[in-house]
Amino acid sequence: MPPQQFEPLDGRLARLRGPQPPQPYTARKITALTANPACARRAVLDAAGVDKALLAQRVGYEPRFGQSPFALAREQAFHGLVRWGGYAELIRLLREQLSVPVAEAHATDLNEVGGNTALHVRERETRRLIAHVASGEDVRLILDRPVLTLDVASQKSYLEPDALTHRINGMFYVVVIRSFAAIDGQANPAAVAEAAKQAAVYVLALRHAFETAGLPTDQISHKFLLVCPKDFSNRPYGRLIDLRQELDALQFQLSRLHRAEDLAARLPDAATLDTSRSPDELSSSIQVLDASYKPSCLSFCEMARYCRDEADGCASPSRLGSGVRNDLPGIDSTRTALDYLDGVVTPGEAEAEAADLLRDAARLRRLRRGAA
Repeated sequence: MPPQQFEPLDGRLARLRGPQPPQPYTARKITALTANPACARRAVLDAAGVDKALLAQRVGYEPRFGQSPFALAREQAFHGLVRWGGYAELIRLLREQLSVPVAEAHATDLNEVGGNTALHVRERETRRLIAHVASGEDVRLILDRPVLTLDVASQKSYLEPDALTHRINGMFYVVVIRSFAAIDGQANPAAVAEAAKQAAVYVLALRHAFETAGLPTDQISHKFLLVCPKDFSNRPYGRLIDLRQELDALQFQLSRLHRAEDLAARLPDAATLDTSRSPDELSSSIQVLDASYKPSCLSFCEMARYCRDEADGCASPSRLGSGVRNDLPGIDSTRTALDYLDGVVTPGEAEAEAADLLRDAARLRRLRRGAA
């Protein structure tokens, strides 16, 4: 009997995606992926490089979030201001925030290497320059738009931080440039938290570059420099932010991600995520992938509205939030929970504790109404 032939897993993912080019991972996508590591649906869609916005649109759920063109134009203009004059404003901020003793530094533009914009070429040059600076040959070299790599769900991801500072007191710092304002030294906490999560991705990727080059990772700071406009002007303002909590959380979440190739291998042969196929074919394939919907998905996942309606259809407790889902272990439907509460169905041993909590909550609610 001839040996059974298995399709390579990366080939399986490519076949699921179809002829469209794969969508790359970005720091924003990685933070969104780790925000819900239990979601097999998102893991496979991202690993296969599927355009989730187009997929959602094809099945009738066009995403309703995104950055406005005005915000994008403002961010590009602010980036240009910070980079102007060989990062003159950044050097000023480094002196203020890190007490850098030098008056100037040289910036190397890594948007291209000898006219070549290929990511793998830029990443190789980034590693060469990192080793150059780490060795002390040029401690005043700022890397503009470097390219780093990070393995996410067994897939190599190319990442582009805004900048890496030159070596300061033996340490490298990631620089993140954002266009939201800091009023009286305080920026929007949610925007700062999102920037910190993305900076943590860059720091992990920088550690990977150091490990690959055989360099000690203790040269990488656990803080990053956030650069944003000061007050109501475009004057750049800098602030160092500690990342240790975000780094620990990110490493833990990445370690828990399902192997997307293994998940894809379990799909039926007829399954497809090719956005050129019919909506019915796409929906039947999407439904095979288990989702882990929660209301916060609406703020970062293009497929969230689709998954929300799916959760509504089966009365999943997760549609009410992770708190409700966690308080109802073993109960996969709010309809079942109500049946337990009304005594229509007797809960099993696994659901008995959750049913008791529901009864206690109902009794407290009645008492509160009576008191009112």
